[in-house]
Amino acid sequence: MYIRTDSYAEGQPLVEVQNVSKRFVLRQEHQRSFQELFIGILNRHTDSTRKLFWPLNDVTFSVFKGESLGIIGPNGSGKSTLLKLIAGVLEPSSGDIVTRGRIAALLELGAGFHGDLTGRENIYLNGTMYGLNRGEIRERIDEIIEFSELGEFIDMPIKHYSSGMYVRLGFAVAIHTRPDMLLVDEILSVGDAGFQHKCMRAIQDFRRNGGTLLFVSHDLGTVQSVCDRAIWYEYGKIQLMGHPTDVVMAYLNHVAEKEEDAYQKRAKDELPIIRDEQRWGTRRATITHVDLCDRGGEIRSVFVSGAPLEIHIHCHAPTRIEHPVFGLALHHQNGTHITGPNTDFSDLDIPFIEGKGTIIFQVPVLPLLNGEYLVSVAVHNQADTEMFDYHDRIYRFRVHPGNVRERYGLVTLNGQWTQAPSSPATENGTRYQTTLATQKD
Repeated sequence: MYIRTDSYAEGQPLVEVQNVSKRFVLRQEHQRSFQELFIGILNRHTDSTRKLFWPLNDVTFSVFKGESLGIIGPNGSGKSTLLKLIAGVLEPSSGDIVTRGRIAALLELGAGFHGDLTGRENIYLNGTMYGLNRGEIRERIDEIIEFSELGEFIDMPIKHYSSGMYVRLGFAVAIHTRPDMLLVDEILSVGDAGFQHKCMRAIQDFRRNGGTLLFVSHDLGTVQSVCDRAIWYEYGKIQLMGHPTDVVMAYLNHVAEKEEDAYQKRAKDELPIIRDEQRWGTRRATITHVDLCDRGGEIRSVFVSGAPLEIHIHCHAPTRIEHPVFGLALHHQNGTHITGPNTDFSDLDIPFIEGKGTIIFQVPVLPLLNGEYLVSVAVHNQADTEMFDYHDRIYRFRVHPGNVRERYGLVTLNGQWTQAPSSPATENGTRYQTTLATQKD
């Protein structure tokens, strides 16, 4: 049951979701002929073509005034369905949802708009749906148009709008209705970067003024920075609810485990394909294969920032080679060359190789940030005049953030921010010291 009321008493939740489930019926096959359709009608009592899908299964939580709650999870997990239930777009199959106060929802591109009406006319239409009267809309319409940045396009039928223009208009109307709660789906990712930043500033202002936010996003960094609390939602249930950083890290670890499981299944039958242009050398010594491992020597393709990484280079030399040098190069998937260590730089002298052997490069604390990386490996003579074998960017691995909260760039410096102690007598000097300490760190 969905219950919406404008009454609100101090201490009451704005949203109460109690034992809510939602069921959809999926058709497993399509009728392809009149004969199949006729047989299907005769056998309607048999439910062979129908399958039940439960995006929500006995879900319970509350959202209080002034809170900012982020909802994360994979595509198809039911996050958007949950918001539609709270907005009243869908009715629950069982359980109760109680909402209090005015709710503005930005859920789907163009939801609540009429394509044949102009942007200005749709502001009145959409505002009325949010509970504003015509006078209230008239008072705010200039602010809405200015925020949307639609300018001369505001009097054009919106069926000619781009997806970005839809988002601009939809968000501008929603935020200017001054709701008690704002529901925002991943739709903001459609807009351009400048407007996304503008929307996030508006959301921050909305929160500072006591507004309540329910936010679905795949941008985990934004969830951590904007939200007070987060829900990891998957398999029809709340997997974890708590501080955004804890929830995001648990979710990322789960994603990493799933990726690693998928890799292990593929790795049984697949080996890295080495094309001719990716390998060169005299082959007096050859690199037979390379393993990317965790601290325990388990082969992996997914690692976490701050965790150990070992690169095992397996080689074979038919005849004795004196003082070989082993090296590697690390590239980001965008082509950036990150580093290129070798045994000579590290003052590791390998007297000789003959037959089979393994060289291990150990990284005790992986400084890489979220992304995909490529490893090149090489073995050459000490004078670097003969390349025995070079594998160019063949070995691939993925890094998840782990407990690292940095979001930009390729590596974390593991630095710490501090503020210089203040001194009332030297206010200007204190400011300079604080800035200097910040830059130094």
